[in-house]
Amino acid sequence: MTVSDSGWDRPARAVTYRNWQQPDLIHWSFSHVDRVLPTVPISRKSGRVAVLTPTPVELGGVSVLVPTGQSLTVAEVVAATETDAWLVAQHGRILTEGYFRTTGVGSRHLLQSVSKSLVGTVVGALVRTGSIDPARTVATYVPELTGRAYGAATVRQVLDMRSGIGFREDYADPYSDSRILEAITGWAPLPAGVAPSTMRRFLQRLPQVRPHGGPFDYRSCETDVLGLVCEGAAGEPFADVGSRLLWTPIGASDDGKMCVDDEGTGVFDGGLCATARDLARFGHVIISDGASLIGRQVLSPAWIEDLFRGGRDSPQAFAAAAVENSMPGGHYRSQFWVPSASHDVVLALGIHGQLIYLDRRLGLVGVKLSSWPEPSNQWKTGAVIAMFAAIGRHLAG
Repeated sequence: MTVSDSGWDRPARAVTYRNWQQPDLIHWSFSHVDRVLPTVPISRKSGRVAVLTPTPVELGGVSVLVPTGQSLTVAEVVAATETDAWLVAQHGRILTEGYFRTTGVGSRHLLQSVSKSLVGTVVGALVRTGSIDPARTVATYVPELTGRAYGAATVRQVLDMRSGIGFREDYADPYSDSRILEAITGWAPLPAGVAPSTMRRFLQRLPQVRPHGGPFDYRSCETDVLGLVCEGAAGEPFADVGSRLLWTPIGASDDGKMCVDDEGTGVFDGGLCATARDLARFGHVIISDGASLIGRQVLSPAWIEDLFRGGRDSPQAFAAAAVENSMPGGHYRSQFWVPSASHDVVLALGIHGQLIYLDRRLGLVGVKLSSWPEPSNQWKTGAVIAMFAAIGRHLAG
């Protein structure tokens, strides 16, 4: 177990919203987002902290078969994938933990699209309280979307990224919808010819290009709509409902953070920040029938079972996705990736190497926070997933 709180010095050049995602800076900026971008806290309030008992197990030498067919050790995969922080927990015990470069135990790391799984969990918590009915339309909870393309989509369709909204997710094209959305929320300069806007106005203008309820299509805007649904259903800002229904009940030890745009609307699709240990506490809820380490019921067992097994046609909708998803037999449900038909493992994934690996059969949570210089890398993603799977097999004996 390697734990370090060192490395908090700023980079040699100034970090701003214009350059914070450049490859030579993201090692620092991903662990210090609140020094670069506007954020609001997701408070843990004064609640009880869930204890994660250190129980060191040597895992660095475990063999991992990576996507190229090569055999590497766990330590070699960690070193080859720009790791900022990682840990493995089982049944509430931390088996191994490591922090590198400018990240420490208390660092709130940017989660990128792992944020989507946290937002989906808040939706599930509101379903449990009766505040949201997934079969109702988005407009039920977000009246400003009435008559807009999103208004008639159901909450369930948006949870599973199966609305009929046209939105192009392309991180290499500055004029793709995903990059324009990023720019209007203040994460990057606006591309030439793109007018200033806000998250809410952007969502109102998106077109419908096919019937709602069709094949899976990964789009960040779906999660931004879900954030507004949570606010409308709860009657309070997302940071407050997230604190009340998620962050405090999981027994978080540190406040989370959420990036916001100029209007104060959350960047729900990728702007949440948390420590690796609090992500382990979050992950425990998903593998424990919705119950946290401090005995609070966050999600219903039925929601968890539905997440792992999917809906009636979830595998077919996933297989029909326009983009190769590299998860044959899997599905996407409630803002989580389910990589196979085994129904035991789910993933939360984010660009630049953010991942939570959850195996309910083994009671295993793997957290990997990274700062890859490129947004996506199929080999690295596959290697990290294979690493946690290999650790699981090793622990199973």
